Amino acid sequence: MIRTRSLAVDGSRFRRLAPLAFPTAWGAVAVAWKFGCPLARQPGLPARIATSLVFLTVGAGLVLGISRGLVRELARVRAVADAAQRVLLRPPPARLDGLTLAAGQLSATRGAVVGGDLYEAVATPYGVRIVIGDVRGHGLGALGAVVALLGSFREAAHDEPELAGVLRRLERALRRHLRERAREEHPSRAGSEPEHPVAEEFVTLLLLEVRADGRLAVLNCGHPAPYRLGRRVDRLPVGEPLPPLGAFPLPDALVPYSAPRLLPGETLVLHTDGAEEARDRRGRFFSLDEELGRSSREAPAALVRRVQAALLRHTGGRLTDDVALLAVRNDRVRVPAQPAEPGLRRPRPAPSPHC
Repeated sequence: MIRTRSLAVDGSRFRRLAPLAFPTAWGAVAVAWKFGCPLARQPGLPARIATSLVFLTVGAGLVLGISRGLVRELARVRAVADAAQRVLLRPPPARLDGLTLAAGQLSATRGAVVGGDLYEAVATPYGVRIVIGDVRGHGLGALGAVVALLGSFREAAHDEPELAGVLRRLERALRRHLRERAREEHPSRAGSEPEHPVAEEFVTLLLLEVRADGRLAVLNCGHPAPYRLGRRVDRLPVGEPLPPLGAFPLPDALVPYSAPRLLPGETLVLHTDGAEEARDRRGRFFSLDEELGRSSREAPAALVRRVQAALLRHTGGRLTDDVALLAVRNDRVRVPAQPAEPGLRRPRPAPSPHC
């Protein structure tokens, strides 16, 4: 086993150094020619030009070899980073308990796949539960809170029979993360609780439960309400908003808001505020509702792609905040009531013996 690992290490080193082999060999030949060939030591101009060209070629070869190696190494690092980020914010399944889903994210940080936005959807015995959230700030600095909230949601969504219990689990997970972050930022206070562990970070969040009959239960912590795409495009009512997680403690009583049913064929589009606050060069906001109106009959995956493309066109590719989109369409089939066949009568219930 040790020998195999050493061979693998030697092989990787050889691959990294392979681009430099030819320039190095050419450089050795050039040095030997310079100091060993009488023609190269002649004082004439042609000899000097030839020597300069030889060494210029060697220098260019070395630079190209090093740059090619760096480009390959950067490509490998990006591939690993992309894989890690996509595991963290994995795309939802295309089908989930009769619902069709699609999601996408645009990060304001160049080169990053994920940022301060989060989303997840899971099928549970209580219905399909969905979360979308936006951590204060954007980019890679908010990933710690995203990890804490997604990890907690993926467990609590299955364990908690009530949606309120899921939200309280998320609040506790965020508070733990903020306390640990405060200790890291203030190591002199190790062993003692920070005075204000949640003063620097909060999360707007929306919890949604889609039950088997299309009924919707919603808990909204200061997050933008989703859009419903049916005969028209309108906002889904989500009730009185709760404070963002981390800003203030949740109230003692948490009662989910009962929103109108999601009928078969209708689509919900959940989003973060970066989608509506994106501006163009003239300072005009992106009209998300108008774009959804043009895309209302498309499948969720095509809808998300179209909105993302429209956002990038509107901003010229210069996003100032992360943008997350999650589209959920109800593709459950409503079975109509079957009429009785002609000539058949439904049997009457037997009379009660007490009548």
